[in-house]
Amino acid sequence: MKKSGFPLLSLGNKLIDAYIKCEAIDDGRTLFDEMTTRHIVTWNSMISTYIRQKRIGEAIKLYEEMILDGIIADEFTYSSVFKAFSDLGLLQEGRKAHGRLLVSGLSVSNVFVGSALVDMYAKFGKLTDARLVSDEIVEKDVVLMTALIVGYTQNGEDFEALKIFRDMIKDGIRANDFTFASVLIACGNLADMNIGKQIHGLLVKSVSEFAVASRTSLLTMYSKCGLIDDSLKVFDRFFNANLVTWTALIMGLVQNGREESALSIFCQMIRNSMTPNAFTLSTVLRACSILAMLTEGQEIHGLVLKMGLDRNRFVGAALIDMYGKCGIIKMASSIFNNLNELDVVSVNSMIYGYAQSGNGEEAVKLYDQMPGLGVKPNDGTFVSVLSACSNAGLLEEGRRIFSSIKNNHEIELSSDHYACMVDLLGRAGKLEEAERLINQVKNPDVVLWRTLLSSCKIHGDVEMAKRIMNRVIELKPGDEGAHILLSNIYASTGNWNEVTKMKVMMKDMKLKKNPAMSWIEVDGEVHKFMAGDLSHPRSMDIDEELKRLSEKIEGLGYVPDARFVLQDLDEKDKERSLYYHSEKLAIAFGLLSSSNRSTCIRIFKNLRVCGDCHNWIKFVSRVVGREIIARDAKRFHHFRDGFCSCGDFW
Repeated sequence: MKKSGFPLLSLGNKLIDAYIKCEAIDDGRTLFDEMTTRHIVTWNSMISTYIRQKRIGEAIKLYEEMILDGIIADEFTYSSVFKAFSDLGLLQEGRKAHGRLLVSGLSVSNVFVGSALVDMYAKFGKLTDARLVSDEIVEKDVVLMTALIVGYTQNGEDFEALKIFRDMIKDGIRANDFTFASVLIACGNLADMNIGKQIHGLLVKSVSEFAVASRTSLLTMYSKCGLIDDSLKVFDRFFNANLVTWTALIMGLVQNGREESALSIFCQMIRNSMTPNAFTLSTVLRACSILAMLTEGQEIHGLVLKMGLDRNRFVGAALIDMYGKCGIIKMASSIFNNLNELDVVSVNSMIYGYAQSGNGEEAVKLYDQMPGLGVKPNDGTFVSVLSACSNAGLLEEGRRIFSSIKNNHEIELSSDHYACMVDLLGRAGKLEEAERLINQVKNPDVVLWRTLLSSCKIHGDVEMAKRIMNRVIELKPGDEGAHILLSNIYASTGNWNEVTKMKVMMKDMKLKKNPAMSWIEVDGEVHKFMAGDLSHPRSMDIDEELKRLSEKIEGLGYVPDARFVLQDLDEKDKERSLYYHSEKLAIAFGLLSSSNRSTCIRIFKNLRVCGDCHNWIKFVSRVVGREIIARDAKRFHHFRDGFCSCGDFW
């Protein structure tokens, strides 16, 4: 000021104000630091400008300098710095400022100060403090009430958020777009369709045109309530959908089992020149994982690489999950090893991928490394690693891990944990130990007993199966899965009279067995095959390929196992039934459609692969010299050179 020859304080303040309006805050700061006397208005202008430009740390430092200079802050100062403290997560500093405000004789009853203070406490999850401040303010406005609603919603207290909204409307406070957006989120979290529709009606009456925030929340609310078609209707009325809206729709479709539609919407988004972010990409990769659509997943992976997001932990976890569920465990492992930052989601995805591919030792090894990686296991971790032990027959490792969970007072054993352990014990032939474990559960559910029933089938224990079946019927009389399992147990032991009785019983109960189905993707098109179904356009070629394969593998010692077909058929029909199992049809078609011997044949099946088909595929992989990957309802089987990755344990 002295060098410039401007002795007047007001002129200096006006010049700083000009710098701020021209977005030249650094020039303004230089002049500000040269001033010997600075008015509170100038302090406030500098602090609020730093906050507006997201330079929060500098705003707080300037506020602290102001206090040291003996300047008494006013309402405008506090309404600015409370936001700064909440943005940086500085709760104690915020409390000190609140105390300083009260000591100075100022009151939080000022709606601007009160709203900022409520917003700060709400963002810290201190809802009692936020509510106490709110109650002190007589003339409440929409900003204050919305801050309170947002706080309750973000802290999982959605019922309370709806109550505040109801009181706000009763008091005649007109909701704005952000209010509606927040309260619709609360309805979605509660999956409360009725209240959501009422608020939708109020929104229509209150505003002439929906803003993006409220419309996006409306779309999300309907999808969380399972009304995805209503979400699509809301989206269709958008003229200016932003990335958040597109992503919300894609996520809603995935959450409602409409993964193919989600992929279609994603393609539409790209065509509209909308650039996806990490959250969008991780969501659409989840759709590929669920559908096991490798080609589409690889295309999205290419986009991820182009955008430089391959090391992002959210996208990385989604890529690991996608490749793991498509059976490409080496690629999943490579992505995992290249992540900049590991969290429980990415580690769980990798452990689950190992579990599905039968790499139990690798899954356990990664689990044991988690403390050293600074990652704390959660419920999903334990389920995945116990599943890995079950799939690989790692009995002692499974016992060790289950015992550690049981002895950890921070973790409550869930039904899923018990189910994994029962499956592990049952597969290992420890049926009585598995039954004792179930009896330790306070209220064992039908899944636990059905899991043990499945193990009875593996080991042919008919007597235990009958006993377990009674427990299942007590809990769920019409459980078709258990009836089918018991019927299969009788069949595997040659008790065809009991099989016939079970069929009659199931017919009377109108229970139906899901038909076996396998599918394979060729050149972007999915081809489905049902057991015994010869309706495919290339069925004659498929039949010839099956004959050719059968001749070769029978020469190597393959013998059809008639135990896996109905015994009331004659020998010729038994062999024919085995011959046209769905996975055999899919593999034959895959071989016909791909002459490149380096190409892997990848098929999927809705049920567990039967013993005969498992043996058949091993022989076929040997004679054709190609890897065959089969994903059934339980896991992946990697067949190569006459061997399977499961070691015949599945």
